[in-house]
Amino acid sequence: MNTNALFSAIVANPQLHAKWLNTLSLMENTGARKISASEDSETVTYIILKHAAEEHRHAFYLKKQLEKLGENLCPTYATEYLLAPRDSKFYLNRLDVEVCRYLKSELGLNGKELRFAAYLLVTYAIEVRADELYPIYQDALTNAESKVNVKSIILEEEGHLEEMLNQLRHFSPEWEKHAVKAVSIESNLYQNWLQGLEREIAVAIS
Repeated sequence: MNTNALFSAIVANPQLHAKWLNTLSLMENTGARKISASEDSETVTYIILKHAAEEHRHAFYLKKQLEKLGENLCPTYATEYLLAPRDSKFYLNRLDVEVCRYLKSELGLNGKELRFAAYLLVTYAIEVRADELYPIYQDALTNAESKVNVKSIILEEEGHLEEMLNQLRHFSPEWEKHAVKAVSIESNLYQNWLQGLEREIAVAIS
């Protein structure tokens, strides 16, 4: 099942769609928390604060969109209210761990330098993915004439990607090499996550 067909199947099923919105909210919230955790108490910048705040707002916005599907849907991030819960909950953590392992090996970083570099690369990889995923989801919503929409998130994620590129250019003259590695790590995790989604959705609609 390709991504377009996958998202169309999700949107067509209200129960799956509710869990999907909740899953995206969980992942946005996880991202926001990881950005905040990477902050240095003295050197945190305007851009980092802005990015964390916007990711938290995305998590809230996606939760609010649940109201368009019905009442009292997916009240928490408990397993029964998520799609592919295991992969969804640990997706960003695994990406962070693998990127940190790479940065330690490649650049010998540790401490706050490691946390900041990991923030840059992990967030960049996620923004690249978001720039692909959200427009496909929005197309499925539009085609289904759904009341749900993620257009505002798409616009902000595009801005985030440009901000990450600017930060990476200042981080290292070899930023492209490191960014490619982070995207490669993320791509493998994303494929595993998609497979988990496909298995769960295939069972639900069979």
